[in-house]
Amino acid sequence: MRRSDRLFHVIQLIRGRRLTTAAFLAERLEVSERTIYRDVSDLQRQGVPIEGEAGVGYRLGPGFDLPPLMFTQEEAKALAAAVRLAQAWLDPALALQAQAGLGKIMSVLPLDARAAAESLVIYAPYTGLPEATQRALQTLREAAQARRKLYMTYEDVSEQQTQRTVRPLGCFYWGKVWTLAAWCEHREAFRSFRVDRIRYVRTLPDTFRDEPGRTLADLLREEERRYRESDGAG
Repeated sequence: MRRSDRLFHVIQLIRGRRLTTAAFLAERLEVSERTIYRDVSDLQRQGVPIEGEAGVGYRLGPGFDLPPLMFTQEEAKALAAAVRLAQAWLDPALALQAQAGLGKIMSVLPLDARAAAESLVIYAPYTGLPEATQRALQTLREAAQARRKLYMTYEDVSEQQTQRTVRPLGCFYWGKVWTLAAWCEHREAFRSFRVDRIRYVRTLPDTFRDEPGRTLADLLREEERRYRESDGAG
């Protein structure tokens, strides 16, 4: 890859993420981190408002933009495939927005890229989430984004129902099954709930803030620790 092309890709990768590390850029562009440090330094000297520093991460500051991206045929096909697959397994609101977003992209694509995307031979016939699960998933996602607590009735694998008040942290897709990762105020611990086993859910007016030991980052660290321990035991 020519250096001018690499510098362009550095900017694109940084502006596409909230915070981008040199290690991520180096891996994506198949160069050393030292090369990334030099590239970022050169871009900063040229007036590109890249904020951050080595060892922490970079982001693109305000007041800078590039012309709209032009997608290749393969990129356009990949986008079409992603939206077709996602629509069958997203909640109704996100599925609708995914289709609308793809429509906007398709409308500005060159004719050859648009034709390639529209003729893609990958399909996702809808046999996905039941309507009740779709509605529940949307409620959970919106509550997690708004930092609102949930009250719900949950049925476990033994068909025993319990009532819970939880702090929704994130929705995870496992291939035909969605789960909610949450802090359960009844158990005072992290819990994972299958969305298709939630029999009733209501968003509460109570909001919550991140507290040490109760965040999604804490949960992911705990899961990583358990995985490493079990992997070492095996």
